[in-house]
Amino acid sequence: MSSNLDAFWMPFTANRQFKAHPRLLAAAKEMHYTSHDGRQILDGIAGLWCVNAGHCHPKIVEAIQKQVATLDFAPTFQMGHPGVFELAQRLVEMMPGGNFDRVFFTNSGSESVDTALKIAIAYHRVRGEGSRVRLIGRERGYHGVGFGGISVGGIGANRKFFGSLIPGVDHLPHTHNLEHNAFSRGQPPWGAHLADELERIVTLHDASTIAAVIVEPVAGSTGVLIPPVGYLERLRAICDKYGILLIFDEVITGFGRLGTSFATEYFGVTPDLVAVAKGITSGTIPMGAVFTRQGIYDAFMDAAAEGAIELFHGYTYSGHPAACAAALATLDVYEEEGLFAHASHLASYWEDCIHSLRGLPHVIDVRNLGLVGAIELEPLPGKPAVRAMDCLQRCYDKGLLIRTTGDIIALSPPLIVKKDHIEQMFEILSQVLRGLP
Repeated sequence: MSSNLDAFWMPFTANRQFKAHPRLLAAAKEMHYTSHDGRQILDGIAGLWCVNAGHCHPKIVEAIQKQVATLDFAPTFQMGHPGVFELAQRLVEMMPGGNFDRVFFTNSGSESVDTALKIAIAYHRVRGEGSRVRLIGRERGYHGVGFGGISVGGIGANRKFFGSLIPGVDHLPHTHNLEHNAFSRGQPPWGAHLADELERIVTLHDASTIAAVIVEPVAGSTGVLIPPVGYLERLRAICDKYGILLIFDEVITGFGRLGTSFATEYFGVTPDLVAVAKGITSGTIPMGAVFTRQGIYDAFMDAAAEGAIELFHGYTYSGHPAACAAALATLDVYEEEGLFAHASHLASYWEDCIHSLRGLPHVIDVRNLGLVGAIELEPLPGKPAVRAMDCLQRCYDKGLLIRTTGDIIALSPPLIVKKDHIEQMFEILSQVLRGLP
């Protein structure tokens, strides 16, 4: 391993701080990483919300190796390969209710979001409503790092360096409120009325200009914000009222994170488009996808002349053979090992364990849903995010990998997690929190 860390400009990282005290991961297996100095690190965040089937699963590894040795690349522009069609069919069959009938493949969550936004705007255009170009996101939303995603996203630090972004975007308020919802177990009771802000935005801009609303069913990267009871249902109803498409960004919640296939199944709310990535291959090969509900694909087919390209959009690696092989094997693992049901079974135990941290020093909120959780810390005066980063380093030193955003600790382990892993996570966290200044 090279000892020179200078050349790599690390993403979403305090580069100077990291390179002064590097945390290097050299290997992984199932629930653990192995650090560069040989220590076992319990993975409390599934890599980066993505390693749902556990690290280096032999069935997925074998499928990738076999595919690369057989067909390393095939274009999907005017060509195809069997794996991409098989995977699309498998994914459509996973979606609950039979409401979705097409899948468009991408390479990441960021690409999935930008693809969903483009499909939404183009869909209205091919139906003769070309004035519907406005997009509505949400404050504190995270939708990747493409210009479309950061435009509809609502995290200030992700936006402020990059100019005016794309025009015609507005934002709903976020739903986080410690006064009303601190230490809620599962969905908080207060806040469904915040969806009604969409009515105000419609009045301001007129429904005839609005193409789509995009939200994360559970906002992950901003610090695990759980939707209030009834909130998503109200968004769906308002979108229906005004002919606005509803997009769910399920890059984190998809593929078992809540104990169901997707959040649309968990909440019983059906959007028009669903952006996914991460768990689709259990993080082994970059891949993303966009599900479209019945009727969207048909609108493009009906509007285009026979033989014409219906949607001028795509990526060189859309449906890459190795990614498709990884995804197909991953879906097999989810099904054969019953990982979604396993996650659902452990959710109540997870909830009890994470809420056991209530009352520890500096803890001002605990939130959870499925196998996702967050512990919000009171910031050090004048030093935002420093306390949580101190917690991350101390946990790593004790053999636990967590994620932080601001002064919020986020947790979301691989779906293969067992009770003893959960106990170990929260024992380490408890020790660390008691020792923080």
